Amino acid sequence: MKFIDPDHPFYRPLWRRLLLVGACAAWTAVEFYNGEQTWGTIFLVVSAYTFAQLILFFKPSDPAAKPPEQEPKG
Repeated sequence: MKFIDPDHPFYRPLWRRLLLVGACAAWTAVEFYNGEQTWGTIFLVVSAYTFAQLILFFKPSDPAAKPPEQEPKG
């Protein structure tokens, strides 16, 4: 089960991927700063997962290789 689909065209630009990872990391810092250890740990895991999926292991797919989506008839 994928929580983030790295093949989605939304994640193609690097700046969007960096912004999402940065937002997760910033929220992690907010939680730890406010003394919320449990939420800080949860968002630390979320930040690590988004970093791994969108930065570390990201391999952009070739949009020409996918078959075109067909529109439903009727």
